[in-house]
Parts: sequence; structure tokens; C-alpha cells
Amino acid sequence: MDADCRPMLDLLPYQLADLRCDARFRWCCWSRQTGKSFTKSLRRILRGLCRRRTQVFLSAGERQSRELMLKARQHCQALKIATDYHDDQAFAGTCFKQLELVLPNHIRIIGLPANPQTARGFTGDVLLDEFAMHADDRDIWAAMFPTLLRGEGELDVASTPKGCGNVFYRLRDNPLFSHSTVTLPDAIAAGLPVDLEQVRRSMADEQLFRQEFLCEFLDESTAFLTWERIVGCEDESLAKRTTVRDLAERGQELFIGVDIGRHHDLTVIWVLTRHDCNQEDLAASTQQSEIGNRKPLTPVGGVKGGSAILMTRAVFELSCAPFRAQSALLSELLSLRCVRRCCVDAGGLGMQLAESAVEDFGAHRVEPVTFTAALKSELAGALRIAVEERRIRIPPDEAIRNDWHSLERSVSAGGYLRFEASRTDGSHADRFWAAALALHAAGAGAARVESLPTDRLAYARTGAW
Repeated sequence: MDADCRPMLDLLPYQLADLRCDARFRWCCWSRQTGKSFTKSLRRILRGLCRRRTQVFLSAGERQSRELMLKARQHCQALKIATDYHDDQAFAGTCFKQLELVLPNHIRIIGLPANPQTARGFTGDVLLDEFAMHADDRDIWAAMFPTLLRGEGELDVASTPKGCGNVFYRLRDNPLFSHSTVTLPDAIAAGLPVDLEQVRRSMADEQLFRQEFLCEFLDESTAFLTWERIVGCEDESLAKRTTVRDLAERGQELFIGVDIGRHHDLTVIWVLTRHDCNQEDLAASTQQSEIGNRKPLTPVGGVKGGSAILMTRAVFELSCAPFRAQSALLSELLSLRCVRRCCVDAGGLGMQLAESAVEDFGAHRVEPVTFTAALKSELAGALRIAVEERRIRIPPDEAIRNDWHSLERSVSAGGYLRFEASRTDGSHADRFWAAALALHAAGAGAARVESLPTDRLAYARTGAW
């Protein structure tokens, strides 16, 4: 098997070593972009053929599940293995698609987004891909492990670190697992064609570089928002990028937060909608949570006649954009009738943009916000509560995830709270503060526009005019 794989797939030594490992339980902590999912999907296909057992791939979400199964199909094509592919099977009782490859001898490769329900009901070998990123990882672990009991089931757990508060971190010291750690320097030494120093300098965030590429488990005790809380608010149905026209066609009330940057930081415009939840919505959400990987909707006060969830509809990111372009985009958004309130960072660079927006669209729609230590604490605290109570939904996005997690809270010698963040992907927690401003815009001051029925309009005169 090994002799055939080397020339056909051009594997690096650490990848080949992983394929050759016959350990029943395998834990791999590999750097980003070192071929982790590529290697693990190939390993499970080859082990499945040798053992004639079903292989279950559990990924962090449906998009990741499709990517992993695409790699599996490519492996089968490269190895000349005949397959039948099915992607139209809904997993029983859920909206998730069960992706399936059928290999010779009726060996099945099943790809699923990980949640406690999809992890149940199978017998076979399991791959937990990017396990540190799985929401409800402890429940998934409890639901999945019985799958391995019959027939000496095998388990591969693979991920890049995401803090110390998850099952993946705890498994690194489990003596029953065979362990493998591959950092980016390790992969480069093995032949991966990457310039390490260029990656470090261009990332410009030493902490995240150590986590993503040096496989260090960074302590979450200083993080204002943990990975688990951030991932818990992600919703696969939401898209980060959209157009102003799409927002207009939705016709939903919009609440906007704007954090201004120019050369060093991003300008981020965060757009929220408010979804009112009646009892039927909450009951349906609770039922869906029992079969999905998301917790039920949590009611939030402040909305007359019911409760609400805040959904992210767009995140506009402008890097090094001239103020003219920033003003044009903001004006285009504020021109929409459905925009109810917009909070704009009016400190420093944002002062002129905020003043212009107030002059053009009125103080009843645009609120300039000057950050102070007290106000930052209030805004950050409100967003954290919304995250903890799952009252806000965000799109699954690595940049948003890292940006929100980069914010740290500390106490000064005088007893004042300080919020600090390292620059991540050109951002200085700009996405966090834009979301906090949008949440503030959707607060108590964002009253609904009421309408009253009137008689049909009548003109005083007739004729051409």
C-alpha cells in the first residue's frame, strides 16, 4: 500500500508516516495548510478498504463536510477506485445532508456535519476533522464514542489548536492515543514549499501565528470571548458578503455599526436584522436544537410584543479605502428606507464621516459614538452578554472568529478596565467593535417605525400638470 501511494500522491514524510501508523486511536495536532484533512481522509479510505469497514467523517459544519468529502472523492479518482457518490440524502430528522461514497465491497464513506445527533447510530471507524472547532464537542464525543466499540473501531482525531477549554486539548495527554504534532517549521523541513518568515511577517500577529502554525495551545483565561462562545453563535445559513441591493430586497429592518479605519486598521460596517420570536418560533427552535448542532433561540427583551434574535446580514470590510469610498458606501446603506438606526465611531478619523452622515440623514437615524473607557466597557459587555445568551448570530468565518477572540480585558493599576487587541489580518478588533456598535444601534433607542392607514390621496385639481 505504501509503495503505491508515494508516486501517485507525492506525500511528504510526515504524511506517509501517518498512513503507515496502525494505532487504533490517533491524535494529530498539525499546523494549518500542512495537508491535515488531505492525509486523514486518505488514511481512512485506505484503512476502510483494508478493514472492510464503514468510515464516518465528522466535520465542524456542512461546508467543511463537503470539502472533506471532495478530498475523499479525489483520492478515489487518483487511486482508480470505483465509487458511487450520493449527496441528496437528508439526515433523518434534520436539515443536514448526509454525503456518501460507496466503494467496492459495499464500504461506505459517510460525511456529516458534527452534532450530537448525527454522531449517533453508526458502527464503523471515525474521523473527527478539526475537532477543536466543533460546537458542543463534549456531547459529540459522548455520542460518537460508542460507534467504535464493535469490531475494534478506529478513531482519528485531527485539528489545529483552539485554546485549552476543549476535548481536543485534553486528549493530547491520553496515553491510549498515538500522538503526532506537525508545526509549519516541521512541514517545511520535510519539504513543504513555504517561506516561514514571510508567513510570520505578513500575518503580523505573533500570538495567532504561534497558535495556527506552531501548534501552541494558548491560554483562554485572558480572552474576553472564548472560542467556544464565538463558535456557538455561528450560523451556517448566514453569509458574510452580500450587496446593498440584496439588503434592500429583503425589506427587513436594518441596524448598522461602523468602526472607522484608514491605513493600519479596517473600516468595518456590520449590519444586523432583528428577528422577532413568537412562541411557535421558540418551540420550533427548541425541537430543531434537539436534532441539530445549535442551541435553541434565547428570548431577549426590549421588543414590544415578543422576543428577538439579532441576525448578521452583512459585514463590509474596507482596507486602506479612501474616505470618499467609505462615505459613499455608508451613504448607499443609509439611503435604504429599511435602515432604522446606525451608530458610527466618531472618534479621531471617524469624526468627519459621522458628522456628514448626521447632516445628510438626520440625528434620528445616525448616532455618532465617541469611544471612552466607560463606553467601551458598556458596549463590549453588552456584546458578550448577547454572545453568552446566544441572542446574536454570526456567519462562520475565520477572520471574524480570530478578530473577536483577539480582544483581551485587563485591569489597570488604577482599577479601570482596559480592552486591548493585537492586529489580526489587518484588523485591531475592528469587527468586534463594529458588531458592538450594531448591537447598540438595535437597542432601546431603535424604535420601530409605526404607520397608520389613511384615505386614498386626492389631488386638488385634475388635468396634465
